[in-house]
Amino acid sequence: GSACHLDANMVHQALHGLDLNPQSFLMIENVGNMVCPTAFDLGERAKIAVVSVTEGEDKPLKYPDLILTASCLIINKIDLLPYLDFNLDYCLSLVKQVNPNLQIFPLSAKTGEGLAPFVQWLERQRAETPT
Repeated sequence: GSACHLDANMVHQALHGLDLNPQSFLMIENVGNMVCPTAFDLGERAKIAVVSVTEGEDKPLKYPDLILTASCLIINKIDLLPYLDFNLDYCLSLVKQVNPNLQIFPLSAKTGEGLAPFVQWLERQRAETPT
């Protein structure tokens, strides 16, 4: 519809139409902006925040709620770092200022660089989820 974010009831209704096996991952992409998704509990096991190096290194300070409510942070498109004015170490330091214990995964969805540690993290989340 015209909503700017998902809510738990929308997710609940959608789940009735899915045939998931117990080993499935269900990814809920709650887009719109970097503020609204942080304010709504969708019943998710983990919130995965995603920022891109093309958006600038200041996102952790501009959107601290995104960093505070996340279970992990993906910094995507690191394959573009040689072509951008983006200081990854500085961005990581800003993340740590906001949430010192946040798991961070710099990766490239295009090349697969850094993807393995994130997949391992996902597998650990599944293993720790009660059935």
